[in-house]
Amino acid sequence: MTGFRLNFSPLKEPLGFVKLVEWLTAVFAFGSCGGFSGKNILTVLCGDGRNETLNANFHYPFRLSQVPLIEGNTTVCNHSVTLTHMVGDSASSAEFFVGIAIICFLHSMVALLVYLGYMHVYKNSEFGPIFDFVVTAILVFLWLVSSSAWAKGLQNVKYATDTEGLSATLDLCKESGITCEVTEYANMRTLNISVVFGYLNMLVWAFNAWFVYKETRWHSQKFSSPPGPGRQHVPATI
Repeated sequence: MTGFRLNFSPLKEPLGFVKLVEWLTAVFAFGSCGGFSGKNILTVLCGDGRNETLNANFHYPFRLSQVPLIEGNTTVCNHSVTLTHMVGDSASSAEFFVGIAIICFLHSMVALLVYLGYMHVYKNSEFGPIFDFVVTAILVFLWLVSSSAWAKGLQNVKYATDTEGLSATLDLCKESGITCEVTEYANMRTLNISVVFGYLNMLVWAFNAWFVYKETRWHSQKFSSPPGPGRQHVPATI
């Protein structure tokens, strides 16, 4: 029969338990990156002893080139400053990373549904385990690519919102007698954690690929193939 049969025993086995871990780590991956919003405060030290502050606000998906550092014509340290945007765009790497995490989150939910309700069909099917293994292997590769891309993108975000990056963006900071320095930083701990969870997901999915492979006919044929002609079993004499 191919009907739904709820059975939680697969969660006690590596195949189901690791899939549950994948579901949780995917949640942490896109949750720690997708909801980020932060602000760095840039202090402009004027030559006459006055200080002025500028807010560098940034958030997911980190299209910094569309975020204004100074809106409209503003006077800072007796200098007229026009509309100035921050520099950089890490949206492609951030959205790719979050997209892969969401895909893996949904895939893990569907796989858990199959394991818990249709394991009797899964075990008796050749296509199911092979399809599961191929998808798992592809997602391992995508986790590696997306995590590496986002790690580089995060470095670009940190540079663009740091003292060096903002000073290079704002022409005012290049004037004689004026110094610019970021005096208050946004807490990027969650973004650092997202990169860690990205590589952790890659390792977990690679670990799970082995258990999925053991369910395929490729593995069963490897260990159930008949012995060669030179290894025929000879009954022992009594």
